[in-house]
Amino acid sequence: MEMEAEKKRLFERQKRRNPTLIEKSGEAILDLVVIDQDKGMGDRLLVTLAKSNQELGLPWTRLKVGSPIVMSSVSDRKSMQITESKQGVVSKRGTRSIQVALAEIPAGSRFRIDLAGNDITHRRHLQAIAQVKLATGRLGRLRDMFFGHRPTRFQPPTEKLSFETDLNPSQQAAVNRALGAKDVAIIHGPPGTGKTTTVVELIIQCVRRGEKVLACAPSNTAVDNLVEKLTNKKQNIVRLGHSARVDEKLRDTSLDQLVSQHENSSIIREMQREIDSLHHQADRHTRARPAPGMRRSLRQEAKHLKSSIRLLELQAIDHIIERADCICATTAFDTRVLAEHFFDLCIIDEACQCVEPGCWQPIAHSQRVVLAGDHCQLPPTIISETAAQEGFGLSLLERLHQLLGEPCTELLETQYRMHDQIMDFSSRRFYKGRLVGHASVQTHVLADLPGVEGNSLTDHPVTFIDTAGTGWQEELEPDGESKRNPNEANLVVRFCNHLMASGLQPEKISVIAPYAAQGRLLRSINPNQAIEIDTVDGFQGRENEAVVISLTRSNPNGEIGFLSDERRMNVALTRAKRKLIVIGDSATLSSSDFFVRLVEYFEAIGAYQSIWESDWWNPEDSL
Repeated sequence: MEMEAEKKRLFERQKRRNPTLIEKSGEAILDLVVIDQDKGMGDRLLVTLAKSNQELGLPWTRLKVGSPIVMSSVSDRKSMQITESKQGVVSKRGTRSIQVALAEIPAGSRFRIDLAGNDITHRRHLQAIAQVKLATGRLGRLRDMFFGHRPTRFQPPTEKLSFETDLNPSQQAAVNRALGAKDVAIIHGPPGTGKTTTVVELIIQCVRRGEKVLACAPSNTAVDNLVEKLTNKKQNIVRLGHSARVDEKLRDTSLDQLVSQHENSSIIREMQREIDSLHHQADRHTRARPAPGMRRSLRQEAKHLKSSIRLLELQAIDHIIERADCICATTAFDTRVLAEHFFDLCIIDEACQCVEPGCWQPIAHSQRVVLAGDHCQLPPTIISETAAQEGFGLSLLERLHQLLGEPCTELLETQYRMHDQIMDFSSRRFYKGRLVGHASVQTHVLADLPGVEGNSLTDHPVTFIDTAGTGWQEELEPDGESKRNPNEANLVVRFCNHLMASGLQPEKISVIAPYAAQGRLLRSINPNQAIEIDTVDGFQGRENEAVVISLTRSNPNGEIGFLSDERRMNVALTRAKRKLIVIGDSATLSSSDFFVRLVEYFEAIGAYQSIWESDWWNPEDSL
């Protein structure tokens, strides 16, 4: 269902004729030309594209490094009729150009690139399901346990651990519980609690015990985060995956790079030169008629050499993986690479953002499993509503937390990101009030930063501006389906300007707009491009010194749409470190118990301001 929904969305996007509508979705870039191309690893082409008018920068886009794309040639700028398409991956992105890695450039001179679905990933998920359903032995036991048919087993560590990292007590408890799990353990990491730091320490402890670890995450960004931290700890790791999806500064750890440095590589290069020579001889035109079958014989010899190269590459891959202590990959890695390799422990970070079949693929290669994440934040992104209703949106971590409960779960309780007043509502609403701010962040505010002056905005950690009664009603974006609120957007820009006037650098300000149309409007009126503006999903796992949230919804019917998703709001409210500004219409929001309690909390901490009494807005300036 999900695969078909992705194909349908791509088809509908590609058949649109209005360029503005296509590009503003963030899932396509139009009117591109090739400005450079180079040979990448593994016979891939690295193609750099820019707007045909190269004075123009690229628009805001969801196409990030590692995103699967379709590069298409188009007949002309007006009709945008697609003539040929090739699949690839974004390998680099700048403000004026974007680089993609692909096997072949589609024929043409003008191009577009679209975010693509990933059929390969879905097919691997289906293979994993089939394997698990039929499994016996260890994988079959894990399957039965994960469906409640067998009890989980723990054996506390027999010796006191010497930790590589300065962990707090709850982090130490999580590592101990994971090491004592014979089958499965869950590390529940709320915002800012150092979940990845804890996962890295667990990997180090396992390696010290002589164990081999498979560490996965659903996104390349999350995997690279793990790789960077492990590299800093001098661990012997190998990063699997398409080299274009690996952060440039980490490519020395990639399997492609390590294979190119392996002792077999010189033999492979020599054989490749011989293959090229054989093809050249076979294709060369000569006056004398070649002997019968000679060209066929040359091509056959080249084919045999190519098979030999593949065997040498597989031999190098096996050698490299065998010597590594930890293999890092996305959950959708190519299972052929690991083949018969087996691991003592599989760790899946950000497991709540991964659909369950994606978790079973690495689990199938492992003896024990540790899932790390937070089921109180965003679940996996699902396009098909029917698939979500059938359970595809329920992550394995969340399902096991519901099934197995506290005995398998360790909550990380100390957070290192937010001022206490930014943290407290989330702690009470989602984590039973168990979160405690570390002393280094409990009271920090913007005015503590060098160069930031103290005033009523920078001296206090939270501000809520209530726009009720202004008549600033939401509107449907022209020719679109998403909501926006122009007056509220203007107020957001004013707050950003006040923060910068107080001395805060623009790159330390982020704006979260739950509605994509509001984000597009804000990007069009915001004068400073260094201020990042994105949806809640775009900010998952990230943070900044100051965050402004534009809730957007304002209508007489109390309709709040997907603002009613409490987990989405938990993410939005916990991105700020020192200053959180929330703008919304309390009259509209009051249809939700969540927002009633949130506004009550803002009132209790003195953060509530009606716009009519706010120092930051003159009602006569309304649009």
